[in-house]
Amino acid sequence: QVQLVESGGGLVQPGGSLRLSCAASGIIFRLYAMGWYRQAPGTQRELVASISSSGILLNYADSVKGRFTISRDNVKNTVYLQMNSLKPEDTAVYYCNAVRGVMEYWGKGTLVTVSS
Repeated sequence: QVQLVESGGGLVQPGGSLRLSCAASGIIFRLYAMGWYRQAPGTQRELVASISSSGILLNYADSVKGRFTISRDNVKNTVYLQMNSLKPEDTAVYYCNAVRGVMEYWGKGTLVTVSS
């Protein structure tokens, strides 16, 4: 059974930082590209950042470039999202995604709220 379990969300003040983690099980993690998506109320889910299976290729949404960093540990089967200089508009549920060819899996999400 495939599981992607996100953690690290919470309430943070504007300008603060959070580090999200996504622990994967039930897949050969090192073969999957991983991504973080987010969805705010009333909006569509959007890609925040992605990382290739090797960890070499990185992709970021323009809105988070220079503030967020995606990384992965293929020994711990975990992908991370370091979020710095958080803004209220970063408030959303953040989802972990794993993709390999036609196979795609999602986590249940973790809520990030940026508010003073």
